[in-house]
Amino acid sequence: MLQRTLTSELGSHIGERVRVQGWLHALRKMGEVNFVIIRDRTGIAQAVASVSDLAPLSGLQNETVIEIEGLVVEAEAAPGGYELYHNQIRVLTPVTDPLPFSLNKNRIRANQPAFLDHAVVGHRHLQKRAILRLAGGVMAGFRSILGEQGFVEIQTPKLMASATESGANVFAVEYFGQTAYLAQSPQFYKQIMVGVFERVFEVGPVFRAEKHSTRRHINEYVSLDVEFGFIDDHFTVMAMVTTVIRGILEHLRTHYMAELALLEAELPTIGESIPHIHIVDAQQLLRDRYGANDAVGAPDLTPEHERTLGEWARGQHNSDYLFVTGYPMVKRPFYTHPDPERPDYSRSFDLLFRGTELITGGQRLHRYEDYLAAAAARRYDPAPFETYFECFKYGMPPHGGFAIGLERFLTQLLGLDNIRLATLFPRDMARLTP
Repeated sequence: MLQRTLTSELGSHIGERVRVQGWLHALRKMGEVNFVIIRDRTGIAQAVASVSDLAPLSGLQNETVIEIEGLVVEAEAAPGGYELYHNQIRVLTPVTDPLPFSLNKNRIRANQPAFLDHAVVGHRHLQKRAILRLAGGVMAGFRSILGEQGFVEIQTPKLMASATESGANVFAVEYFGQTAYLAQSPQFYKQIMVGVFERVFEVGPVFRAEKHSTRRHINEYVSLDVEFGFIDDHFTVMAMVTTVIRGILEHLRTHYMAELALLEAELPTIGESIPHIHIVDAQQLLRDRYGANDAVGAPDLTPEHERTLGEWARGQHNSDYLFVTGYPMVKRPFYTHPDPERPDYSRSFDLLFRGTELITGGQRLHRYEDYLAAAAARRYDPAPFETYFECFKYGMPPHGGFAIGLERFLTQLLGLDNIRLATLFPRDMARLTP
């Protein structure tokens, strides 16, 4: 029996008989000459079939799993530039039920709820599959560039005895007679591990029980987390962000151009550094645009303000990225390091990507006494943080880090209008299946 040949390998077998296995992507009946389109993990190929060749497919639907044995011939107009002739078709798994929507059109003609209801099949669509492949590419690029920078990958617990940053917005679960919580982030653990490895990162799920229903939020997402020690301040962290983003984009450019082309995605350019603006100066810029109002004076930015700053960065610096630094301490978690020269402001930042917040990061406190004082200032009970605080009692270097939301990164990269379109099986207030 012939070994399996992938559709992407047909060019190496011109004039040879091969065995191709995959899904029936489309069947075009033209009379005496017909075309069977087969799809595998690498792409699609076309087989030229007579009426008798099609007999095994009688009464079957697209997505039937098939095997085609045929002769490889060059054909400029065919997908990939090759066709199969003199074919024998064998059915491996028949499909008789009609599909919920067509998977062989350029775009899926189903609304978002309908697609998500049937995503177990819908993700087979070539464009949807390309999005998910790019998700894997982003994670691979993230791991690769951090490995080059001497980081160690860790996996932290997702069941916690207490909330990471506050008692709100967490999912409680029953845990052998106790109440545990799904982790909002790996923040505490990745800081602890700086005391072990100096440089750590994690790729893993996080859970936010926030009652929102927007195009940019979901309740479970993949977080790409980084933490490292022996920094000078948050600008050291921002420099690492720039290195990581550049590394991810270069990995996509090297290995995923076919997917980017299929999705008509334009990779952003990134220079040696990303422009930055302090929150105070950003708010002044926004006042000049919108006038004085409570929203502009708030300690955080609205989505509209982020879009405006993104347009400013593009116009003034020709950059798809912009760091906004120095957010007020009242808006940052208690472990954030204040700016010694402006104690009401922090050594923290957000990175805007094409006008949407992509990354939050900054310098952390690293002295035990500062943690006790910060917890007391916010009237936190120190008991739930006892094991977390212990690492600072025994010596921690100045350190900081950041986190990238994978799905939001893809949403902005590909120009999607909803984060759910960049998520494998999204979880939000209304969806727990599939």
